[in-house]
Amino acid sequence: MTSTSPLCEMTAVALRAEIAAGHVSARDVTAAHLARIDACNPSVNAIVTLDAEGALARAAQADERQAAGHPLGLLHGLPIVHKDSFLTAGMRTTYGSPLYRDFVPERDSLIVSRERAAGAITLGKTNLPEFGAGSQTFNTVFGATRNPYDLRLTAGGSSGGAAAALAARMTPLADGTDMGGSLRNPASFCNVVGLRPSPGRVPQWPTASPYNALTVAGPMARTVADVALLLAATAGNDARDPLAIDQDPARFLDSLARDFKGVRIAYAPTWGGLPVERAVLEVLDRQLPVFAELGAHVEPACPDFTGADASFQALRGQTFAVGYEAVLREHRHLLKDTVIWNIELGLQQSAAAVIQAERDRAALFARMHAFMQTHEFLIGPVSQVLPFPVEHETVSRIEGTPMHNYIDWMRSGYYLSLTGHPAISVPCGFTGEGLPVGIQIVGRYRQEHALLQLAHAFEHATQHWRRAPALPN
Repeated sequence: MTSTSPLCEMTAVALRAEIAAGHVSARDVTAAHLARIDACNPSVNAIVTLDAEGALARAAQADERQAAGHPLGLLHGLPIVHKDSFLTAGMRTTYGSPLYRDFVPERDSLIVSRERAAGAITLGKTNLPEFGAGSQTFNTVFGATRNPYDLRLTAGGSSGGAAAALAARMTPLADGTDMGGSLRNPASFCNVVGLRPSPGRVPQWPTASPYNALTVAGPMARTVADVALLLAATAGNDARDPLAIDQDPARFLDSLARDFKGVRIAYAPTWGGLPVERAVLEVLDRQLPVFAELGAHVEPACPDFTGADASFQALRGQTFAVGYEAVLREHRHLLKDTVIWNIELGLQQSAAAVIQAERDRAALFARMHAFMQTHEFLIGPVSQVLPFPVEHETVSRIEGTPMHNYIDWMRSGYYLSLTGHPAISVPCGFTGEGLPVGIQIVGRYRQEHALLQLAHAFEHATQHWRRAPALPN
C-alpha cells in the first residue's frame, strides 16, 4: 500500500492558501486526488463518472493563470465533484436512471458554472439514488455507494456519493441537493459536513419546479470553514431563480469565531417523539456538555411538528409529478417502484390534500418562527438510525416501530425541510463499533452565517472530523 498524499488530508481552505502562496500547484493537488480516487473508489463506488484527463488540463490552465498574475477565484485550484443530478456540459449526467445512462448535456447547472467560474477543478460526478429518491444511494446504472467507515454499510443519500468521496479523501469539496435530508443524512453517515441552506440561498437553474422550496442545492466538505467557502462561491442572486436571495455571498467569508455565552439552544433528541436508535442518542448525549462549555444554555424543547408528515408527502408527490409525469407515462418500466409511487401520489392525490398540505406548512412555519425567537438554535439527531447494510434499500423498523414507506425513517430530516430554516450536519462522534453520528444544528430563518459559527465552534471543540476511515492508503 502507498501512503495517502498529505494534500488529500488537507482542508479546502488550507489547500487554497498553499496554492495561492505558490507552495503547491493546482496540478499537484489534482494529481494527488486522482491517485486517491484510483486507490479508493473501486471499493467505495462514490464517483461514477471521472474525467482525469480533463481535470489535469483544467489544473494546468489554473496554474498558467496564476503564473500570469490573474486574480485567483475563491475556489482556485480546488478539486470538486458534482452530484450526478447537476448538469455538466460535455460530461455524462445520468440522474442515476437507465433512461439517462448516456445523456451528455450541453450546458452546466448554475451551481456547477459558479463553482467553475470560482476556479474549482471538476474531477467528475458522484452517485445518487434514481432521480434522488431516497436516503440510500443505489441505482441500476452504477450500483450502490458504500460507507468508507464500513464498506458493508450504506453511505446514506441522496448525496451519498458526495459524502463518501469526501470521507475517503478523494476530494476536498462536493455539492449536492436536499429535499428531505439529502445533504445532511449522508454527511452524518460519513462523518463530514453537509449544509442545507435556506431556499434560494444557492439559486437553482435549470429546474422544472422553480417555486419548489423543499429542494435546495448546497455545499458539502469535511469542515465547516470549507462549507462556508463553497457557500460563498455558489450563493448570490440570479434572476432565473424566482426564490433567489439577493444578499452578498461574501458574508460567508466573514470570521466564524463568536462568543456563545448566554445563547439559548433547544435540544430535541427525538424531534417531538420520533423513534430514534439508542446508539444515536448515546453519541449525541455525550456531546451536549460541549455547548455548555461554549457558554450556551441548552434545554429540552421542541417545536410542534403537527401535520408535517402528510404535508411533506403531498408536496413531495406534487414535485415528482411536475418533474416526471412524462417519464412515467413513456418509460414506466424503467423506473424503480418508489419513484413510481411518488409520481403517482402527486398525480392521484386530491386537491383537498394539497390545500391542507399548504395550510399545515404555513402553520408549521409560524410555530417554528415563534419558537426560534426564544431559542437561537435547535439541535438534535440528523438521522434516526445508524448506517445500515448496503443491501437494504430502506429502514423497515426503528426500535420496534414500523416504517410505513421508504422515507419514513427520515422524518428527522424532512421536518426541517418543510420549515425552510437552514440546517447543518456536523460530525458528533462515533459508536463503539466505529460508526459516525452527526448532530443536526438548525438556525434562524436565513441566518446561515450564525449557524455556521455555532457549527464551527462545536467542530473546533470536538475535532471528530479528523477521524478518517481505514481505507487503502
